[in-house]
Amino acid sequence: MKMLLFLLLSVSQHALAVVVEVNEGERSVLLPCLFSGITPEDTTVMWTCSDLDPKSVHLQGEKGGDDVRGQNQRYSRRTSMNRYAFIIKDFSLTLRKPTKTDSGNYTCSISAGGKERRLRDIQLQVKDQQVEVTVREGSQSVILPCNTTSDLPEDTTVEWTRSDLGLITVHEYSNRNDDLMTQDEVYRDRTKMNEDLLRTGDLSLTLKHPKVKDTGQYICTIYRDKDILRQKVVLQVKEPFPSWSKVLVGLLVLLVVLGVSGGLFFHLRQYFMSVPQVEVVDSGVQSVQLPCKATVNLPEDAKVEWTDSSHRKVHIWQNRPGNLEEQFVFYKDRTEMKNNLLTTGDLSLTLTYPTDWDGKTYTCTVYNGQGNTLMKKQVELKVRVCQVEVEEGAESVQLPFQTTKDLPADAKVVWWDIHDRKVHVFSDQAGEQDQVYRDRTEMNNNLLKAGDLSLTLKRPTERDSGTYRCKVYGRTSRYKKVQLRVKGRVQVQDQTGDIRNRSSSIDPTPLMADQSV
Repeated sequence: MKMLLFLLLSVSQHALAVVVEVNEGERSVLLPCLFSGITPEDTTVMWTCSDLDPKSVHLQGEKGGDDVRGQNQRYSRRTSMNRYAFIIKDFSLTLRKPTKTDSGNYTCSISAGGKERRLRDIQLQVKDQQVEVTVREGSQSVILPCNTTSDLPEDTTVEWTRSDLGLITVHEYSNRNDDLMTQDEVYRDRTKMNEDLLRTGDLSLTLKHPKVKDTGQYICTIYRDKDILRQKVVLQVKEPFPSWSKVLVGLLVLLVVLGVSGGLFFHLRQYFMSVPQVEVVDSGVQSVQLPCKATVNLPEDAKVEWTDSSHRKVHIWQNRPGNLEEQFVFYKDRTEMKNNLLTTGDLSLTLTYPTDWDGKTYTCTVYNGQGNTLMKKQVELKVRVCQVEVEEGAESVQLPFQTTKDLPADAKVVWWDIHDRKVHVFSDQAGEQDQVYRDRTEMNNNLLKAGDLSLTLKRPTERDSGTYRCKVYGRTSRYKKVQLRVKGRVQVQDQTGDIRNRSSSIDPTPLMADQSV
């Protein structure tokens, strides 16, 4: 009977273990362990691995800090915990440079007064396999494979990211729908996932019209219940023509320069005249102007239409300003054109409070009354992501977000971190906030009226470093990303073996599991 009970208990514990997958060679991996209870005085957090001898992976006391005595040498200088772990109740462990030998069963426990409590079991799987996909530019599409178990829970989130370009979002699926607000402009209208992916477990991504610049490392991250699963796909997009064709093109360009082919020179000149004008601004400026000057005489019945690279209507001017019935909701109350544009020929568009999501190519098109195109001009807008830097130990740091005033009263504002955890929710659903940020965040009370959606994060630590995004839900949409870097302090071991602190100017990004892939 005792043996049967033991077997049942073992199976139950294994079933409740959180599975964390990571590819070998990544900078780090995070083993999550959050606690919502009350910790007694002189509590110690213990991370152990049952497959090792000695089993100790990392110890941190409530008052004494990290204790590396007795630590298995395999983990020497590779583990760390948040120095404010006991304040924010986050006992998660960061393991740097994971290898296949690190795979195993890890346990997060706390002990005090001779009593020990087991909080979380983690099954870490460090994989070395990666899928390599090759396609030639000019193909209609390519599939990046990603598969897991079938019949996934409805709250499963799937995130495709590009890791070699600083973790940009390629495609995101959550709440049983595609969520493309965070998608990078490069992949807009070019990605697709299977409709019945939760049933089949086929989370593969279809990338349309692959280009050479799409070559790189792609990560498929699956958030299933408390499990975090990852698969890596390396995409190689080859050039559409053999190398000898480049030589031929080079000779033709040389002939153009020498003036041998006047007709070809004319067409080349027309091409370069059509290259979009580039405007670069910082996220957070009050407005940016997208320039456009009329090159033809404008008739009285002229229609001016600004569209973005996804063919959404940004602003429409026809006979009178403000004809915005077809305007895409994301640009609502954010665009303006001059009233006397027929007289001045100045068709420039003013876009207020630009964020990195606005980084697109915009097209200004002029039509006559019959719908014929009179002229067209493109402007490429580049908005630099807002970056905030603060020293660890500061009382607080602000993640800025200024937008238009008088937002709808029913608007909902949500801030997320890079792990897709809700940092702050402005609505009646305060319980949605992740407990890691409980009692650490604050927003302006009259933020909807003032348009100030900035977030104050208290007691920032290096583990808070990363990309944060804010989204406004409701009749008016808004979106912004902020890159936060918290410069922490690293521990060094002197010749006596004692641990001491010193300031660190090292980029804390390697200490964050989900930013390294």
